Order: sequence, then C-alpha cells, then structure tokens
Amino acid sequence: MRYEATKKVGILGIIGNIFLLIIKGMVGFASHSQSMIADTVNSASDIFASVMTTIGNRIARVPEDADHNFGHGKAEYLFSLFISLSMMGLSLKILFDAVISIIDKNVVYFSIPLFIVCIVTILTKLLLYLYARKVYKKHHNLLIESNMLDHRNDCIITTFTLLSILLSYFQIYWFDGVVGFFISLWIFYTGVRLFIESYRVLMDASLSEDDRLILEKIILSHDKIQKVDEFYSVPVGYSYLVVLTIFIDGSLSTKDSHQIADHLEKEIVKKMDKIKKVIIHVNPAE
Repeated sequence: MRYEATKKVGILGIIGNIFLLIIKGMVGFASHSQSMIADTVNSASDIFASVMTTIGNRIARVPEDADHNFGHGKAEYLFSLFISLSMMGLSLKILFDAVISIIDKNVVYFSIPLFIVCIVTILTKLLLYLYARKVYKKHHNLLIESNMLDHRNDCIITTFTLLSILLSYFQIYWFDGVVGFFISLWIFYTGVRLFIESYRVLMDASLSEDDRLILEKIILSHDKIQKVDEFYSVPVGYSYLVVLTIFIDGSLSTKDSHQIADHLEKEIVKKMDKIKKVIIHVNPAE
C-alpha cells in the first residue's frame, strides 16, 4: 500500500510537471520573462524529482534477500539525495541567469498568456501538493515529502512570478530579475534541507530523543522490568532496528524472562511504526 501510494504520487508528478514545463517554456522564452524561464527550469527539476521518486520507490519495495537482510528501504533516502543535489545544481544556474538579467536590465512586458500560465501553474501545483500531503501524512515517506515540498514551493514561487508580471504592467521591470534571484535561493534552501535529512539516515542516524523517550516509557511500563540499558538503533530504510538490554528480577526462570522480552518486542513494533524490529538481551537485575 505504501509503495503503491508513492508510485501514484510520482506518476502524477511526472504528468503534471511535463504539462507545466511545455506551457511555461513556450510562454517564458517568447516573452523573455526571467522569472518565468526560472520557473520553467524549476519544472524540469520537478520532472527529474518525480522520476527519481518512481525509481527509488520501485527499488525500495524489493523485499529482504540474502544480500539485504532488512530489505532495500534505504533506496528512498539515496534517491532523495539525488533529488536534493539536482535542486542545488539547478538553483545555481537560475541564480546566475537572474543576476545577469538584473545587470543587463532586461525588460519583460505584461501579457495575458504569461498571466494565464501562472494561474494554471498555481492551481495544478496546489492540487498536486494537497494530494501528496494527504499521502505523506499516512505513510511518512521521504520521497513523497520531497515531492510535496516541491509542489508547495512551486505554488509560492509562481505566485511571486505572477506578481512580477503584474508589476511589469505598471512598468516596474526590475522585480522580474529579483524574483528569479530569490527563486534560486528558495530552491537551493529546499535542496539543502532534503540533503541533510537524507544524509542523516544514510549515515545511520539513531532514533530521535522524543522517539527514544516514548520507547523507554513503553519498556518501563512493565513492572518486572527494572532497568533498560545499552540502547542502540540504526535505520533500515524508512524504519529502525533497535537493540537493547533489559534487567529483570534474577529469581525469574530463563523461560519467564525470555517470554517477557518476546512480548515486549511485539508490543514495541505494534505501537511504534518507525521500528521494524527489536532485539532484546535479558540480564538479571542486581
């Protein structure tokens, strides 16, 4: 279900962005609007992001095998890393073009086609954002989140593009290059955020402090467990493997002690979606 939902988000993103790329490119280059050209390049980046989402999702859904005992879930983060790098690279190109536009004092003239393309883009991206946001809230997939943020950013970016076009009607031309400049910064910032989030997981970042406190609360809610120690966690795709040691009354039999650990493992996996597997070592309490 998770992978099918991600696949649908990716395919809808590809279709929507190809449509926007065509109409933005035609109108942007015809009108020489730097902000619309920047928006066109952004749509090309969005297509790449949607394609990476589809490929990454396809790999991530491959189940466990002899070489990958915990599956291929980290593909989500690897392909999110590719998306972030493409965002940052394209933002530098947009930044360069925007600065040249400001220096050369390029003039963009108001036109109805530019206005219409902006409205169509905002509505299309808003619908894609709302759908991706709905799916992300259910599955918490980083690939879906990257697409969701992309769609949201595009709504904001194109709104400013629309503003620059409207200002050109009043012969305020400098705003067009400035919008292209800030669009590049926005794309770069989004790319950096996505890069950091992907990099953390690929570098085996542990559970957050909040999740760890929730986990400890579940463990210590059992009266027979006196202490928890040697806590380790490592991401396996979008979820975590957790290894820990619990201390139980030494007078209990080995069978009873391990039954407590077995029940606790199942309880943790059931209550915490982020955790895929728990390995518990049992020690007698002093």
